[in-house]
Amino acid sequence: MPRFSANLSFLFTELPFRERFKAAADAGFEGVEFLFPYDEPAALLASLARDNGLEVALFNIWPGDWEAGERGLAGVPGREQEFARRLAQALGYAEVLGCRRLHAMAGLETQGANEATLIGNLRRASLIAADYGVKLLCEPINRTDMPGYLVHRTVQARRIIEAVGTEDVGLQFDCYHREVEEGDTMSAIAAFADLTAHYQIASPGDRGEPDAGDLDYRAVFAAIDATGYEGWVGCEYRPRAGTREGLVWRAVLGVA
Repeated sequence: MPRFSANLSFLFTELPFRERFKAAADAGFEGVEFLFPYDEPAALLASLARDNGLEVALFNIWPGDWEAGERGLAGVPGREQEFARRLAQALGYAEVLGCRRLHAMAGLETQGANEATLIGNLRRASLIAADYGVKLLCEPINRTDMPGYLVHRTVQARRIIEAVGTEDVGLQFDCYHREVEEGDTMSAIAAFADLTAHYQIASPGDRGEPDAGDLDYRAVFAAIDATGYEGWVGCEYRPRAGTREGLVWRAVLGVA
């Protein structure tokens, strides 16, 4: 059975961010992830994780002005120096937090993002990240939830990762995004296992707990296990009626 990390940007949002670490540990999680940690001091977050026996599995490099509609810098021409500065910031946090996975959001085609810029930035960034023991991740995100996002198909992510040409860049395989954008998630788990460095889960449709919708997550977990994957599976879903109440999915699906 996979190891599950609680995405604290989605779960336990009934609580202030700092209190979510203890809530996750109390709920039985041993790992956490989040979107953007930069409003909090890295040392404080490291202390919260350590005091609650949690490993920090993943977070994102700063994506630009989220409120203004930006969704990543890695693929946007003319923003290379800003991306490099934000990479350095993220690696500083990763070093303090003991985190070994960073997601580099590509950006929107409607804001100029393109594959050539993304490949160049990832190639340069991976050389730097490797010195920290950090793998950079490329995630396909469905265009229903995020219209215009540059990387939206799994085969496209493979092409980009292979063009970068290093093992220090991997695939972030979000089962929800895959099913919404392309379907056939079960076959894709096996087909892209060689690249996958992190999984995320949610039910297709409402992005709620992984116990409804078009994916049988009991079968998904078995398929992930069959690949030999030993990393984290991020719970990046929106609870339908409170985080604690929604955690019954674990018993339903036989998750310890």
